[in-house]
Amino acid sequence: MTVYPVPFFKGCSPEPPAFTCPNAYASSQLPPSKNKLIDHTLLKPEATESQIRKLCEEAKEYDFASVCINPYWVSLGHELLKETDVRVCTVIGFPLGASATASKGQEAVQAVKDGAREVDMVINVGEIKGKNFKAVEDDVYCVVNSIRAHLANTGADTNTGGVVVKVILECCLLTDEEVVEASKLCVSAGADFVKTSTGFSKHGATEHHIKLMRDTVGDKVGVKAAGGVRTPEDMDKMVRAGATRIGTSNGVALMTGGTGTGY
Repeated sequence: MTVYPVPFFKGCSPEPPAFTCPNAYASSQLPPSKNKLIDHTLLKPEATESQIRKLCEEAKEYDFASVCINPYWVSLGHELLKETDVRVCTVIGFPLGASATASKGQEAVQAVKDGAREVDMVINVGEIKGKNFKAVEDDVYCVVNSIRAHLANTGADTNTGGVVVKVILECCLLTDEEVVEASKLCVSAGADFVKTSTGFSKHGATEHHIKLMRDTVGDKVGVKAAGGVRTPEDMDKMVRAGATRIGTSNGVALMTGGTGTGY
């Protein structure tokens, strides 16, 4: 059996095999129902166990696509949701994106071992601003292929073992030209989604950035809007602009017609 080393950088050999995600999570397509658009999110550093448990209960009740939680809570989220089709999503290199590339790969693999089936990594914003595009692509590629190598080495079923990788661009810190370049690099590196924001910077998702990202990636990958989606009308605007996933702490409000107060 081939043993695949990690981390991977583009151009290394042997390549680990790609793993196909379940059809319900096909990233460039809209899900069949509105609830499956939502990554029900709690990433505040002060989040407590009881709050994480409540988040997971809400996700089960409304059958959201995932819960998005910090890596520390992934094992708990997996335990609470393992009998459902709500996936556990976590964040990598969060919120600054300035972790060492190898560290991001290792963090992603540990998250998958703990039960994560989706990871939202933060791009290296400084390297985009500095036009060091090879470093940016390698950063994403390392996370994608560290996960693939882990799945290959553990004999994961290709029909159920797929892990979705989303890349947070932090669009509010980038020019339009940089958003376009970053989106192209993410596709080239094998990411499943590009995502607007961490929710921890100047502002969250905008229709303009969603449309720009969708126009750039076409139907190759998904586009996730995160930050500032507080009403059903906000969500509809993002979907019309091209989003296929919504990251929000206001999931319940979006399902019940209310106005959320979170990010």
